[in-house]
Amino acid sequence: MDLWQLNVFCKVIELKSFSKAGSAVYLSQPTVSSHIKDLEEGVGCKLIDRMPKEALPTKAGALLYGYAKKLLALRDEAETALAQFQGMIKGRLTIGGSTIPGVYILPRMVGMFTRNYPDVKISLVLGDTGSIIDKIISGDLELGVVGALSEEDGGVHQELLFEDEMRLVIPPSHQWSSKEQVTLDDLQKEPFIIRESGSGTLKSIQQSFEQKGSSIRKLNVAAEMGSTEAVLQAIKAEAGVSILSMLAVSDDVRADRLRTLKIRGVDLTQRFYVTRLKKRTPSPLCKCFLDFLTSRIKVS
Repeated sequence: MDLWQLNVFCKVIELKSFSKAGSAVYLSQPTVSSHIKDLEEGVGCKLIDRMPKEALPTKAGALLYGYAKKLLALRDEAETALAQFQGMIKGRLTIGGSTIPGVYILPRMVGMFTRNYPDVKISLVLGDTGSIIDKIISGDLELGVVGALSEEDGGVHQELLFEDEMRLVIPPSHQWSSKEQVTLDDLQKEPFIIRESGSGTLKSIQQSFEQKGSSIRKLNVAAEMGSTEAVLQAIKAEAGVSILSMLAVSDDVRADRLRTLKIRGVDLTQRFYVTRLKKRTPSPLCKCFLDFLTSRIKVS
């Protein structure tokens, strides 16, 4: 199998489109189709079904996709190792970040790193904590920064990278806008907007409540949202209140679009962890980026 064909194949699967894949790898749609046809003839079975609105892998395509990602990752590691052997830092690295580090920390770190090493290309994948850990375990990501410890039995290695304070977030029009703190009993009476089950923020909230002998099940949940930005917009629309990272709300607080309170007696510290697969030796580029990251971010 040709590695370039596998690269094109993976792009079609990931973007669910021949035309979008072509744009991503700078090829015309007919050329992408030709590559996929050649690959299918080479393996002797159909790999992608063209549906009315998207391209989806067949069962054989889904199977090949897992192996193709591993082959492409190994190619990247080989290129990086050879570059390091020659005294250069270059190559490709795919990392992941859950919402808070992926939106508010890692983009800045990636920018600084690639300015220092212009021959490096880093792809940043965003997702909730659970999905990023799953991608690390599957080998799709070499490194991730997430907002909770893994529940897997020894599959990943995690180290504390930094801490952030969470606060109760309310709209300026809320009855508590003049308060500095409220109690858990107060909070349980208010409509609450919660993050989805895989969220590191949700896990941190649950742990904080459990330390006080309470539970998120006691909250008056009005809605569940799949992202921090969605929660922010819901709070601004006065659909309820929520608990969020100060990193996520600082701009809105400064502009008085939102206000924050403490919850009396509850430690709302959220911890973020560098996460890798235990059995996977980090590539030279991954190690270089990890050293860069940890040298610039200190536990507060």
